[in-house]
Amino acid sequence: MCFTVAIIRENILITAEQYYNSLPAKIRNKKKYPIEPEIPNLYMVSGFSHPKLPVISEDDFDLKEWGLIPDWTPSLQQADQLKNMTLNAVGETVFDKPSFRKNILSHRCLLPVSGFFEWRDFNDNKYPYFIQPLDAPGFLLACIYDKWVEQITAEIHDTFSILTTPANPLMEMIHNEKKRMPLILDIETADNWLNPLSTNDQIKAMINPYDEYKMKAHTISKVASNTKQNRNYPEILKEVSFPELNQQSLF
Repeated sequence: MCFTVAIIRENILITAEQYYNSLPAKIRNKKKYPIEPEIPNLYMVSGFSHPKLPVISEDDFDLKEWGLIPDWTPSLQQADQLKNMTLNAVGETVFDKPSFRKNILSHRCLLPVSGFFEWRDFNDNKYPYFIQPLDAPGFLLACIYDKWVEQITAEIHDTFSILTTPANPLMEMIHNEKKRMPLILDIETADNWLNPLSTNDQIKAMINPYDEYKMKAHTISKVASNTKQNRNYPEILKEVSFPELNQQSLF
């Protein structure tokens, strides 16, 4: 799955600019992206805190809250329950689930991230990993979004969910219990994801595990596993070695 990501402002802006510059001029000129949305530096942020993150949609680049609330949600209480269950949308069933099936057809978007985090299970211990692009400033994660209006206050909630796929070999080694990973798109594919004219078959063809050879990963401090501690600082991303994991690779 994908519940924790890194958002480093500089990387996000470069990734968004690379995507924007990859578009044909005719399409690029029609998009009305602000130059710099209010992107905070979030070195390790959990979806369960429902942060507002920079999301690229077909005609916008703005902040949306992580945890999709479908527009038919009847109450704030149910919205609060639902958004904890919609941080991710399983790619294999996204066309069938009531919370997602409308949005996969018409409300697709991209979340640029510097990287994401997963935990490896080894000898009844959990080891945190930071996963990032091999030679790019960031990943583009495929997402869907919706807009929910709270009935009592009329407050508008722009929310999103990250799609997931079965793990590739690298992620199978790391996320070795659930064996899932976020749906990552190359820049060349990203505009087809956003294109409202993409057919169901074209969308389904994009929901595949990402190439493991375009990714790299390293273990980080076990502080990353303690949700009660502050984890939002640059050093959390630094590599920390665990000899027991290195020993395993010898056999």
